[in-house]
Amino acid sequence: MKKSIVLKLFLLTSGLCLFILAVIFVGQTVFFKQFYVHQKVKDVNAVLQAYEQDYLNYASNTQETVKLEQDFYQKYNTWITALDAQGNLKYADDFFMEIKLDRSDDSALSNKTMTLPLYSFINVEDFISDNPFLTPWIKEGERIVIEGLIMNNQPVIQRMGRNVSNLREENRLENRQMVSKEYEVVNRFANPIQYHEKYPSFLVKGTITKVRTPEGAGISHYTNHLFLDRIKAFQADLLYGDYDHTANTNQTVDYEENHVNYKIFVDRIKDHDGNPAYLFAMTSLQPVNEAAGMIKDYYVYIIIATLLLVLLASFYYSRQIARPLLRINRTTQQMAGLDFSEKIPIKTKDEIGDLSRNINQLSERLHSHILRLQQDIEKEKQLEHTRKEFISTVSHELKTPLSVIQSCLAILKDGVASHKRDYYFQAMEDEVIRMDLLIVDMLELAKYESGTYKMVMDSFYIDDVIERICDKLAVDIAAKQLHLYTSLIPVEVVANELRIEQVIINLLTNAIRYTPESESILVTTSEDQDTVKICIENKGARIPDDQLEKIWGRFYRGEPSRQRSTRGTGLGLAISKKILEMHDMPYGVTNTPDGVMFYFHLNKKA
Repeated sequence: MKKSIVLKLFLLTSGLCLFILAVIFVGQTVFFKQFYVHQKVKDVNAVLQAYEQDYLNYASNTQETVKLEQDFYQKYNTWITALDAQGNLKYADDFFMEIKLDRSDDSALSNKTMTLPLYSFINVEDFISDNPFLTPWIKEGERIVIEGLIMNNQPVIQRMGRNVSNLREENRLENRQMVSKEYEVVNRFANPIQYHEKYPSFLVKGTITKVRTPEGAGISHYTNHLFLDRIKAFQADLLYGDYDHTANTNQTVDYEENHVNYKIFVDRIKDHDGNPAYLFAMTSLQPVNEAAGMIKDYYVYIIIATLLLVLLASFYYSRQIARPLLRINRTTQQMAGLDFSEKIPIKTKDEIGDLSRNINQLSERLHSHILRLQQDIEKEKQLEHTRKEFISTVSHELKTPLSVIQSCLAILKDGVASHKRDYYFQAMEDEVIRMDLLIVDMLELAKYESGTYKMVMDSFYIDDVIERICDKLAVDIAAKQLHLYTSLIPVEVVANELRIEQVIINLLTNAIRYTPESESILVTTSEDQDTVKICIENKGARIPDDQLEKIWGRFYRGEPSRQRSTRGTGLGLAISKKILEMHDMPYGVTNTPDGVMFYFHLNKKA
């Protein structure tokens, strides 16, 4: 049923608009995430600059600073806090422990009072709930053992316990991020001794003199464990030198936890006393409310792009109807020049479609007739070339034996050297045999090359065939005093047994013919995954590398050792090549350190 052009234009335009909308929504799905992340990072970096000034204005007031952090989270959905030069929270004076150290050999720590931020070692919920497993000994007056490292001339605590043995028990307290970082950093040194030379360890004892815990709203400052873990991880990187503290620009790091992506922002600043400090912020990339706000900005670009696409598409499809006519005109011009390569695509069922179909049919028929005519001409040229090559080859190959026979007959006719009469008769007989073999081989090669011969496949054991051929040729091998070595695997293959036997006979006869006396011939079989590789290697005679591919040609004559004296017709390898090609199996020849190796593959029976 034919459709009007007006209806087609309407349907085409409607479909295009729907396609544009689909492309827009797909593009939104693919590119919105990148847009959102870029915009989020840009916005957070911008507000960090403003927050830095507010922080410096209220740095001396702990309550105001905490309120600034809370307001920043409420407004930008981003956690933020200030850290000192060692990576500790600037405002943790409501959750700490004070320890009076005993006298020790370490003069730097002997009789000192040390203040430890407890958020690095224990969750505030566990402490306030009086967790019996962790906190019964975190009380004033209790004895405590501390283990840590000296880093940047400052003591850094790794573990705490009630006694030395308790430092390796489950109820010890430890800064897990520092301990994990230590295992990573130790592997960078050649041995632990070098590590401890750079980061000396210490073990001191003392008495807890003061413990302070947060109350009321202050507890929430320590309940965001994900944020605190990232702060402690940053502190570990900072103390071990894995953070580039010399950078003057903000640094942004990607982090993933429970399949949720986060962005971490680190801004190096100076506090109101001029000491180095850091603003540490962390934001999630998946809040739904922020995503909705970003989409509003993103839709501005979508609307603009949609308008442009609709305008361009309308202009494009207004010309689409005329395009088939232009293509028909161009195609018919090419047909007039006997170029039938281009076809008119038929996408409609109207009059233009019918016209395009008729032109294509006319083009195909003309092209088919012309191509058949060219093929016939080319085939005739090929046949003529083959006939000339065959006549030339036969003339060349039969010239020598006929000359020998003619010479022998002339000698016998003239009665010269009558005492060698038997010798000349034997020579003529040898040449007749040679011509007979040559004609048989040429006819067999012509049979394979004609394309009419069909190779019938069956299954047989290749090792039995090789052993049978070796027995047949044992007399020829012994005549040259050659040493034949075989290494055969009993494997059943799928091929034409008679033709493969012919290939092996040709290759083994070739090896016997060109192997010097008293040298060796090696026949082996080896299994691959689905095939068997048959190798026939003869020692003592090599083929020039530039001649390896030529030896498969008919009547190939290479180096002087490969002459008529070897009594070969020069067609054995050409016949073998054709048989292997009809089996569609790999084959080849290569020089070995001691000689030449012919090989071919056969499929194993499944």
